[in-house]
Amino acid sequence: MATPMLSLKHATFMQFVLRQQSLKLYREILRSLKQLDNKDQAREIKQWARQDFECYRNLQDPEVIKMHQARGKLALKELRASLELAK
Repeated sequence: MATPMLSLKHATFMQFVLRQQSLKLYREILRSLKQLDNKDQAREIKQWARQDFECYRNLQDPEVIKMHQARGKLALKELRASLELAK
């Protein structure tokens, strides 16, 4: 089982950067959901995103974190493409 991430006071620079990138990705997902007319779908996707981010919150391995970030960016790209098609 992964140990919890060190407090930001003791985090390495790489941990700090990866955390900031993850938070940015999460905010971008939430911002994209504002374009969705169906509020039930938006709430469902928001819950999915939050659950996914919470599930991987305590990861320590930078390579694994980067892999999950890449997966999240791909999901965001697909979400944005779907929103564009729906217009």
